[in-house]
Amino acid sequence: MALMRRALAAAGALGAVALVAGCAHHDNGQVYGSGGFHPFGSGRAHASANGQATIGVNGYLWRATLDTLAFMPLASADPYGGVVTTEWYANPEKPDERFKCTVYILDTRLRADGLNVTVYKQVHDATGVWVDAAASDQTAIDIENAILTRARQLRLSNVTH
Repeated sequence: MALMRRALAAAGALGAVALVAGCAHHDNGQVYGSGGFHPFGSGRAHASANGQATIGVNGYLWRATLDTLAFMPLASADPYGGVVTTEWYANPEKPDERFKCTVYILDTRLRADGLNVTVYKQVHDATGVWVDAAASDQTAIDIENAILTRARQLRLSNVTH
């Protein structure tokens, strides 16, 4: 009787594994499981063909974002959701103002519209308290262009001849 229970338990476990395996599908050499959370994508975690997890966004944009913002202290970086947030950074030459950036990588492809940069600015007021101020739209555009330029450089350096 104990042997039969073990056999039934093993068969049940095997059936559960088969059921879970059926929840994944293959697309262009990548395996997409049914679990995971991706705020800008399909809601599925990405894995390579060998089953290892991969980032959920374009790798060139991801690396270029980290390279471009390397001068600012990093608050958080989520490679699956594609969000990089910095801490406040004050230029030593202008200590009365500081900046913070959030970069959203919105696509798995290397595209100019696959990137969104938001810049926050604060200045010291007369009492020495940090107060929110409007950051120039051009600052966000310049950072976005720098990230895209670096991403293209990274891509070209990986092209095999």
